[in-house]
Amino acid sequence: MSGVPKADWVVGVDIGGTNLNVGVVPLAGGLPITFRTEPTEPQRGAKFVVDRVVKLIKDAISDVMEEKGCGLEDFAGVGIGAPGPLDRKTGTVISTPNLGWRNFPLRDLIQNAVNLPATLDNDANAATYGEWWMGAGRDTRTLVGVTLGTGIGGGIVFNGELYHGTSDAAAEIGHMTIDSTGRKCNCGNYGCLEAYASGPAIAARAIEGLESGADSILLELAGDLQDITAEMVSEAVVRGDSYATEVINDTAKFLGVGLANLINILNPEVLVIFGGVARAGDHLFVPLRAEIRRRAFRVAEEACRIVPSELGGKAGVIGAVACFKSEVYGAL
Repeated sequence: MSGVPKADWVVGVDIGGTNLNVGVVPLAGGLPITFRTEPTEPQRGAKFVVDRVVKLIKDAISDVMEEKGCGLEDFAGVGIGAPGPLDRKTGTVISTPNLGWRNFPLRDLIQNAVNLPATLDNDANAATYGEWWMGAGRDTRTLVGVTLGTGIGGGIVFNGELYHGTSDAAAEIGHMTIDSTGRKCNCGNYGCLEAYASGPAIAARAIEGLESGADSILLELAGDLQDITAEMVSEAVVRGDSYATEVINDTAKFLGVGLANLINILNPEVLVIFGGVARAGDHLFVPLRAEIRRRAFRVAEEACRIVPSELGGKAGVIGAVACFKSEVYGAL
């Protein structure tokens, strides 16, 4: 990418297994001034997903042009967050189990379609960087993010910089093994944290219990057993459902194993949790903190704040802009 663009706006793109989020963020930082979302529908193929992303980008740019009276030259580029592993240098998604992509040149496809420079980073890295830049991690040096969505991702910020590892594969938190003979994960391994505490895994465990005769309002919320989601489990917990509370307590234990490992290894100041399951609030965080307290070294656990995301569903978009700005301009 030659030269440093001089502009006011950056488009942020957050590609998830369930939803696509696109927003325009001031280059100096802040909340999106326009925000659009559509379902991902990965079963319709990679071209369909890219075409939908491109349309969302163009529509978001048009929104800002109309509101601000500016032109395309006022946009520095597009920051993209996508599931990995990926190669940031070539802009290629190497593989992503939840989307079914392999060696997919995502950055260049989007860059060429919208005629703006683009960068690519892991979606969980982006969300974590966004939270460090504009959310719960402001004014900290060391932060770990854990995204609980269609999969489980992670990000690590050391001294204001994302840690990518030797081959851009760092912080694949969802694929740490917490049970060597456990459930099969979409990645092909057994016993991954993602196989127990991702959104679909939480829903699957809830459904298994209902099929075995558990009493719950979940079926009333969903209408059909197979339509139950992790967000519905969280809603049922807030409404006092005892079975949903049991599912969330088990989720807290699984997460506690993984997060205690992270706290012992990385000793972060803040650990931020993203995703719909965080809506359960203290119903999740109280047993989660207790499990971490039981497993992590006390000096590390006491130094770490474990909090929900402040930016919510916009963290990935803001973070994708932060990744673009860091890569193109060299700093935030």
